[in-house]
Amino acid sequence: MADNALVEIKNISKSFVTEDVETKALTDINLTVNKGEYICVTGPSGCGKSTFLSLLGLLDASSGGSYTLNGMDVSNLSQDDCALIRNKEIGFVFQSFNLISDLTVEENVYLPLTYQKTFSKKEMKAKAQDVLNKVDLGHRTSHFPAQLSGGQQQRVAIARALINDPSFILADEPTGNLDSENTAIVMGLLDQLHKDGRTIFIVTHDPRSAEFASRQIMMKDGTIVADEQKQMGAITHPTVEE
Repeated sequence: MADNALVEIKNISKSFVTEDVETKALTDINLTVNKGEYICVTGPSGCGKSTFLSLLGLLDASSGGSYTLNGMDVSNLSQDDCALIRNKEIGFVFQSFNLISDLTVEENVYLPLTYQKTFSKKEMKAKAQDVLNKVDLGHRTSHFPAQLSGGQQQRVAIARALINDPSFILADEPTGNLDSENTAIVMGLLDQLHKDGRTIFIVTHDPRSAEFASRQIMMKDGTIVADEQKQMGAITHPTVEE
């Protein structure tokens, strides 16, 4: 594995079997993601994008092939070991935010830290405040998700993804439930995180969101059909809402 490689996927495949019928979701995927890259995956519905993201995030296991993450072979780990690595290495941002309605913003953000059992309540609150400040929501710690707009909820989800200082961020349709203004705000935050050195990997149907990435991967029928680097132009982002 190259020194700068964060992810190395070799001949990954994924099949689902239902009622004795096998469906191949991914076939012989090969991919290297270097530290600090900003990658966007696009393609038609059903092409395997979300399945691939689930494998990268160790939310599901492949049917074959190898996966090395940050120098560690994670191809055949137990569910418990996968959970430990997810908590340490990967930050997730989902289309539906996945915030817990009866927890405050602060509690939602520091929730991943509670599974480590190494931080005091004071330390968790301080870390949550820090990442919420980064998404301009440091003044909303005691609010509940229902009291926030969709754009604000997604920014809370981004803060939660940052709380463990992960190796990379996986975002599955992060703007799918947002209007154009909040889409630009959220994508602007991810863009800034990339400029700060984060590795970003997103799946999206939105061509505007795809434009932020410096590398674009196209999938079709469970395979990668294009993998292109592109030059980034100057992009102007709207001011973050309060």
